[in-house]
Amino acid sequence: MKTLDPGTALEGAAREAGGRIVAALAATFRDLDLAEEAFAEACARAAAIWPTALPLDPAAWLYVTARRCALDMIRRRTVRRRLTPEAPAPEATAEDVLASDARLIPDERLRLIFVCCHPAVAPEARAALTLRLVCGLSAREIARAFLIAEPALFQRLTRAKKKIAEAGVSFEVPGPDAWPERLAAVLSTLEVAYARAHEDAAGTGTHAGYAREMLDLTAVLAELLPNEPECLAFAALVRFAEARRPARLDAEGAMVPLSEQDPRLWSRPLIAEGEALLRAAARLNRPGPRQLRAALHGVWCARRSLAEPPPWSAALALYDLLLDWREDPFVRLNRAVVLAEVAGPAAGLAEIKKLDAARLDDFQPFHAVQADLLARLGRPDEALAAYDRAIAMAPGAAERLWLIRRRTEL
Repeated sequence: MKTLDPGTALEGAAREAGGRIVAALAATFRDLDLAEEAFAEACARAAAIWPTALPLDPAAWLYVTARRCALDMIRRRTVRRRLTPEAPAPEATAEDVLASDARLIPDERLRLIFVCCHPAVAPEARAALTLRLVCGLSAREIARAFLIAEPALFQRLTRAKKKIAEAGVSFEVPGPDAWPERLAAVLSTLEVAYARAHEDAAGTGTHAGYAREMLDLTAVLAELLPNEPECLAFAALVRFAEARRPARLDAEGAMVPLSEQDPRLWSRPLIAEGEALLRAAARLNRPGPRQLRAALHGVWCARRSLAEPPPWSAALALYDLLLDWREDPFVRLNRAVVLAEVAGPAAGLAEIKKLDAARLDDFQPFHAVQADLLARLGRPDEALAAYDRAIAMAPGAAERLWLIRRRTEL
């Protein structure tokens, strides 16, 4: 019996399997634009057909249809060169193709991430290209993550895809000797994708699935590259963050700030995995910023109950070390939050005033943090304006409920 609404089924299948489908098509046809176009056409056909005939396996239907669309496009373009695919074995199912572990990197999405992070692609475009193609983030979401304008982002994506086509970049999985030179871009990509999913406390948004999938992806990476401490550290960070998910919502569905979460609800097995990975990274004796980020999560996860004071001082020291590695406005903003707890809200607000407000204007937490500090300093009119700005930026349902609650308290 089909109980799923066709629209919901399409949205869910596109969200959960879209990246893997685009990755599989790109790997088969060696054409990034073709893969995107074929998947979009498959979704359009699904929107027209599924209301009257919902498939038993929506993801498989999308893959098979997208593959046929790609073949039709190739025929129409009469492109017969290297793009012509080998005929698939007729008995192979979509599930076989999507779940195959036969290649060197056992995840189709992870394979394409390594391809998009090829050294031929400009460093500033690698993560953006991968986030668009493999992770399905919108241009606006990616532009916001990198604090650049959307037109500039489109230029990066266009140049990157053109470079891959002109350079004849192989879509085969690179050998292990090529992994280290691509690792920084791969990790940057995964970090942005995970941050986009993690910021949705309720786990109901468009990219919520990446939060859960990242546990598997980072496990694969840690196994492939056990001597890369930054890789191990990122895997640890994901485990620390996901361990706290059961405590991120209150009974009314509002977000619970980290300092107010009940540590008894956190997943201790995931925290133990994270601690083991972070220790393994430390033993390699090659410090890096991702190890500091993971340590930040680790000091919070060491808390066992709300009776223990929050680790504000330890967190502030780690943020200071992070800034020694690289100037980062997001780190500065988070540090200001912690500084406000250590030295008072006036100190925190003073730090925020040093940031580039125009550059961060499209970043919702920037306004939410200002609103909180202004309210604590007894400046309600300014706080209300900041809360209104944050709420107007359409945060997730849990975050919106929390912001409205805080605004109402004023």
